[in-house]
Amino acid sequence: MKAAFSPYLLQIKPALRELIGLLRQDYDYVSALATDSKGLALRISQRVKSVSSQTMTTERGVVVRVYKDGQYAECAFNDFDPVKPAAKAEELRAAMNAQLTLLKAVGVQGYDTPIRPDEEQTLFVEKETEQLPEQSDVKALVEKLSALSDKGMQQHENALDCMVSAQSTHVCKMFLTEKRDLCQSYVYSEGSLAMILSREGNTQVAYDSVSGLCGPELFDRIEEKLPKVVKLGEELLSAGRIEPGEYEIITAPEITGLIAHEAFGHGVEMDMFVKNRALGAEYIGKRVGSDLCSMHEGALCAEDVTSYAFDDEGTLAGDVTEIDRGILKTGICDALSALRLGVQPTGNGKRENFEHKVYTRMTNTMIDSGTDSLEDMIASIENGYLLESSESGMEDPKHWGIQCIIKLGREIKNGRLTGKVVSPIIMTGYVPDLLGNISMVSPDREVFGSGGCGKGYKEWVKVADGGPYLKTKARLG
Repeated sequence: MKAAFSPYLLQIKPALRELIGLLRQDYDYVSALATDSKGLALRISQRVKSVSSQTMTTERGVVVRVYKDGQYAECAFNDFDPVKPAAKAEELRAAMNAQLTLLKAVGVQGYDTPIRPDEEQTLFVEKETEQLPEQSDVKALVEKLSALSDKGMQQHENALDCMVSAQSTHVCKMFLTEKRDLCQSYVYSEGSLAMILSREGNTQVAYDSVSGLCGPELFDRIEEKLPKVVKLGEELLSAGRIEPGEYEIITAPEITGLIAHEAFGHGVEMDMFVKNRALGAEYIGKRVGSDLCSMHEGALCAEDVTSYAFDDEGTLAGDVTEIDRGILKTGICDALSALRLGVQPTGNGKRENFEHKVYTRMTNTMIDSGTDSLEDMIASIENGYLLESSESGMEDPKHWGIQCIIKLGREIKNGRLTGKVVSPIIMTGYVPDLLGNISMVSPDREVFGSGGCGKGYKEWVKVADGGPYLKTKARLG
């Protein structure tokens, strides 16, 4: 079935259009982003059963953006009365004018930003889903996930807890200007299973997840992860420590995605180019990786939790080739940063919710496939590791350093897996070196969309990343 668009947004659309018309009497450009999204989140363990309707994008509200005399101002609200658009217009005028006046009064030098073009455009998208989160039988889901938690506890004698999470959100957004009328409705879901195991004072957490552009039907796939999580937990309990050094490595698709996200995710978010805070600005058109390294970014380059039809500024979703056979072609950009840089926006303007500012943010960040088999990669390594199961990562866009924390490494000696495993692993390096050393790439590719990404320490949004197996070199410790 189709994920039906919000009746509430359809109801207030005429009044929002009237509001835009009233504000256009005072401002050169007016846009409104209206959101009505519903979701559920379940957290089950042996100690806690939690049900919440608050997920990352569960919200209802409007944000209006205006332009006048080279400056933009915004105001968000969740009390719109469609019977009284004139009263809201008057309230917004006062708030917007106060913002614009304050900048001049305190002598703040704003960015020189042109007016955004307003072309005729109409779009109405309702994506397919089997189920909607707002129609789910929550009691039945709690019982099902509780049974899975109990089953997990029975799989290992050293289990302390088995935690299951499931989240699904029905997103409805409407973007309006004088000439634009964009509506979209879609559902994304994610689930995870984590086990805490302890033996002789050694406590480990093993984790795996599922995600997709679909409804709560995805939750049926969580149980499939149980055998893998139990095996990973047992391996972590018996893992040794790695000897620090530089190694040839093979990155599993999840680690490849982590590298893509940290190396050429934040590093080519072009709002950082405006502020001169990213080294990537100096490398456009230059080599940043080997000929085997190509990378795409965009809501359309894969299908997962952040595959929308248009972004929070009304820019249609795209598929951007960031790296083409080792050459950095471009970054990604929100609409206002694009105007300041004199480039085209890429559909990457995202808000944490309607009350938050737009930033350039990642969607699907994917390294492209190649032709080398995993078996041939392993056979080519004399002394190295196959890296699996990501934990976290961070990057310094100003200097292009990268650090990734990885759960498990499988030792490779003389072209064979020895059976020895190490944990945890810290992978560090300079991004062009890490990507420049890519020498083999597999044909298979996976995408991972569980979790979120912050801009610095805040502004959390949904992202997805992934790719194939890669062979390269890195410093491990």
